[in-house]
Amino acid sequence: MPSNPPPGTPPSEKEAGEAFVELCRVIAKLRSPEGCPWDRVQTLSSIKPYTLEETYELLEAIDSDDNEAIQEELGDVLLQVVLDAQIAADEGRFGIIEVVESITKKMIHRHPHVFADAQAESAEDVRVHWERQKSQEKNERTSALDGIPVDLPALAKAARIQKKAARVGYDFPHRAMLLDKLREEVDELIAELYPDGDVPDIPAAVDMEPVPDEPVEDSERRDRIEGEIGDVLFVIANLARRWDINPEEALRRSNRKFAGRFQHIEKGLAEQKKTIRDATLTEMEALYQDAKQLERS
Repeated sequence: MPSNPPPGTPPSEKEAGEAFVELCRVIAKLRSPEGCPWDRVQTLSSIKPYTLEETYELLEAIDSDDNEAIQEELGDVLLQVVLDAQIAADEGRFGIIEVVESITKKMIHRHPHVFADAQAESAEDVRVHWERQKSQEKNERTSALDGIPVDLPALAKAARIQKKAARVGYDFPHRAMLLDKLREEVDELIAELYPDGDVPDIPAAVDMEPVPDEPVEDSERRDRIEGEIGDVLFVIANLARRWDINPEEALRRSNRKFAGRFQHIEKGLAEQKKTIRDATLTEMEALYQDAKQLERS
């Protein structure tokens, strides 16, 4: 196959078949009585954390835009799929062939505009076809919110819940209304954080002595604060959805940004023969702002 085949070109049937079957053979061998003690004792439940971990490592590799890393992490994700299927086969549930046939059938069924006579001129048309076909497949579902994975990260799950509710008409008529809703939720949070109404007016800065955080001893008040923080995050996720931003990706991006700036602080202090524990907050903030300036330039 040429190095850059035309888009939509499938892999060589012979090469892909041989490579995939060899992977299946390796995994089956690891699960056999003569195989690996660790692999032999795994179950679908015990392997779940590794599946999740490999998925996040793939996302990180994609963010890095490193082809070698992406290829490696895709292999690790594929390993998890094949291993899960082999475990299921060993338990008499189903095998990898059923997995492949099932997803192939699903993709054909959900794309009638490609594999049948339906018409789709835009991405929105495709979405409508997808949801219609999916609804037919999942006719046992009783709620518009059914089908959202239980273990989906909370921020991503919030956006999925809101998206499903919006598809049946339960949504703010104008997305700008969410800004008012956010202010409302922040005000309710502040009211729980400072129930006496005495909210300190302190600008964000580093030129003052640290004030220790006081724990919330009242369990009922703590529960209310948690609820209000959750409401703020829920509205934030909805804001992101209405502006077509993935909130999970947005937060991951901010995590990476902060981590990079913090590591710049550590590097800068090391160049000054200091450790992070020796530095003042003012010194650390100066390096943090330096990192921001470097990003802009």
